[in-house]
Amino acid sequence: MTRAASVSSDLARTPEATRADAPPASRPRTAPLRLTVLGATGSIGTSTLDLCGRHPDRFEVVALTAQCNAKRLAELAITHRARLAVIGDPAHYAELQELLAGTGIRAAAGEDAVVEAALEPADCVMAAIVGAAGLKPTFAAARQGCRVALANKECLVSAGDIFLGEIKTWGAELLPVDSEHSAAFQAIGRTSAQSIEKIILTASGGPFRTFDKSRLARVTPEEALQHPNWSMGSKVTIDSATLMNKGLELIEAFHLFPVGAHQLDAVIHPQSIVHCLVMLEDGSVMAQMSHPDMRTPIALALSWPERIATPVPKLDLVALKSLTFEAPDRDRFPALGVAIDALNRGGAAPAVLNAANEIAVKAFLDKKIGFLEIALTVAACLEKAEARGLLRDLATLDDVLAVDREARAMAQNVLPG
Repeated sequence: MTRAASVSSDLARTPEATRADAPPASRPRTAPLRLTVLGATGSIGTSTLDLCGRHPDRFEVVALTAQCNAKRLAELAITHRARLAVIGDPAHYAELQELLAGTGIRAAAGEDAVVEAALEPADCVMAAIVGAAGLKPTFAAARQGCRVALANKECLVSAGDIFLGEIKTWGAELLPVDSEHSAAFQAIGRTSAQSIEKIILTASGGPFRTFDKSRLARVTPEEALQHPNWSMGSKVTIDSATLMNKGLELIEAFHLFPVGAHQLDAVIHPQSIVHCLVMLEDGSVMAQMSHPDMRTPIALALSWPERIATPVPKLDLVALKSLTFEAPDRDRFPALGVAIDALNRGGAAPAVLNAANEIAVKAFLDKKIGFLEIALTVAACLEKAEARGLLRDLATLDDVLAVDREARAMAQNVLPG
């Protein structure tokens, strides 16, 4: 796109408009794409670098960052000949320096250094830092005016209009990495906003899709981390199990595409083959299908408008035999409804939702609360935030970070027990 960014589907919501102008035609690259990966040691980061390793002539790695895994960061930096490696936690800086000694790779540490890495001249920044920690560096990446491949949810969930405003101001290009949003981008293509009736994101249903409430109450973190289809980090895996992840993705879709909240929906699709369906006014339904492997949407975000080969198996529809869909049960999985409520409330509600959910998920992983108490904690935090007048409109990133801090403290206080 060009008005708010380039979500190169030509369709992106901005504070001023819901239809972006068509982007200029892109030309095939003759030089390697200079790439920075924020969150290089996580699931998205390692999948991104796996693709880089398979196409060494197409990518030149500029900078890699990680929070605390200095050993893995150093290994990746050396393998992919990065120029800069940054560890977010300064306590691991000496280890990183020692591991990179004699390689010619610069080492740095700390929150400010991660932001500086995002500002290193690059053609594309993969924004894959999980949580609110990814806000500042991803905003910094936008200021380069380069392509931002967005895997960090918080930029749109907590700071949607503000982030898109930055993308527009600096002339950056925004491409979604989440499989569902990548699928929507592909299914929409150049369809006019007026022709879209509904965007439906699919959810696997997680490992507990058939559990009743009494069984859900006894779910352990170990069980919740066993996702049936996807390989993801722990926080996203728990969000998938509660269906909070789908609620967060609906909020992201609201900002990415020219639809109202009432035009967004979610459906359970256990096979995770169809990633999004776009219903059009003429009765057509456009869908994108692929195996549940994040390297497919990552490859698109890196190579668009071209395509590159991935090791993801090709679909065999005869072998699949059937694809099934069902409505999500909001009684057993209330987190989805809590997220939709936050979207409808607007203002700072999604930022409060996201912060409270991070606290609640950590409490569950630490075995301090039960599985069903995750959504209860987030809902209670939203009510408390509204009572305190916290759900105001946000104008700057500093506003977002201030609400995030307050919501986290509030969530700690409302945790059961």
